[in-house]
Amino acid sequence: MNEDIKIATRQSYGEELAKLGEENKNIVVLDADLSTATKTEIFAKKFPDRFINVGIAEQNLMGVAAGLSTFGKIPYASTFAVFAAGRAYEQIRNSIAYPKLNVKICATHAGITVGEDGATHQMLEDLGLMRSLPNMTVICTSDDIQTKWAVREISKINGPVYLRLCRLATPVIYDASNKFEIGKAVQIGEGTDATIFATGVTVSEAIKAKEILKEKGIDVRVIDVHTIKPIDREMVVKCAKETKRIITVEDHNIIGGLGSSVCEVLSEEYPVRVERMGIVDTFGESGKAEELMKKYKIDSTAIVEKVVT
Repeated sequence: MNEDIKIATRQSYGEELAKLGEENKNIVVLDADLSTATKTEIFAKKFPDRFINVGIAEQNLMGVAAGLSTFGKIPYASTFAVFAAGRAYEQIRNSIAYPKLNVKICATHAGITVGEDGATHQMLEDLGLMRSLPNMTVICTSDDIQTKWAVREISKINGPVYLRLCRLATPVIYDASNKFEIGKAVQIGEGTDATIFATGVTVSEAIKAKEILKEKGIDVRVIDVHTIKPIDREMVVKCAKETKRIITVEDHNIIGGLGSSVCEVLSEEYPVRVERMGIVDTFGESGKAEELMKKYKIDSTAIVEKVVT
């Protein structure tokens, strides 16, 4: 992991989307008047005839994207996660997921790490909402390299996808040689004292914690769960069998997200105790992202404390 290079996954999304647009003329991009923040403006400047700003009308955003997909286009629909998964949930459910249309919902500014925008904009329930929808693939990427892979990979899936992206700049974890596969988690390390399942912005925090714990003589492994649905059941069970403890950490409510997904798998296949770290069934507040991660105990310090206690 390179902590000297930090890139927000929303930036990676915008850059790779513009490159993908050069190669695939069926890619169209829609935004709800937030293209500067979601970084779809990069695509818009290169391909203005394939970019639609629907205005502050997120429900219409999803409806227009659904319609375009029926004409062979591959729509990437972007806005903040609270507006995508929240305000437009009904349209996603009935107009995209139910008919299994080929729409890519790429939601930025997810989680407590939205920071100063406060509780109204800190979407902490989107993974739970989206993974409960039939036909929906749900992805939450952890760094620049993985996000650029995901932007391309989801264009190959014939069906709806929810891609969760972050406002906060985070360290680059991977390099170009790393290979990813939808539905297959990434194992980092072979430690047997504990497994830390993480997703999105918490992956780099888990890796930091791993290194601190190593100095204390505690050897853990980190599992980057970039695909929340379908979750890598084989990896979850394998780690439960091979390590002494299971811990999940996420920038999301502990109800409905990664922790719930892991618990569901293990309750059915290999029942063990699971310790969930995340936003504990509460709304957030305004503050700097790093300070909020510390307060809500999803940073590396909190992970270390959880493992050693």
